[in-house]
Amino acid sequence: QVQLVESGGGLVQAGGSLRLSCVASGRTFGSRAMGWFRQAPGKERDFVAAITWGSVTKYYEDSVKGRFTISRDNAKNTVYLQMNNLVPEDTGMYYCAANYQGTLHPGSNTWRSYEYWGQGTQVSVSS
Repeated sequence: QVQLVESGGGLVQAGGSLRLSCVASGRTFGSRAMGWFRQAPGKERDFVAAITWGSVTKYYEDSVKGRFTISRDNAKNTVYLQMNNLVPEDTGMYYCAANYQGTLHPGSNTWRSYEYWGQGTQVSVSS
């Protein structure tokens, strides 16, 4: 069992930055790949970024490449999402998720690859 708690969301102007954190409880965090997803009102939950258990491989959704950085600290059971140069289209509820396995594969950008989810943290970007 893995429990995930996100924090760090808020309201920011376009061009600003936020750093999201996700703290995990449970002994298997260090062996799982982790991901961030986001969901805008009335839309599906979309993939944002993912990272392998050892931080060797990272995946990003195309629209956030060069602006967002995913990282993790296994000693602290925490995964981060640094978001820079935010735009209004980044607005949504951001969810942290724990993958079924430690590595990433082509399906790791879909919600079905993730076993545990946090409750989310709201990010709002004003123009």
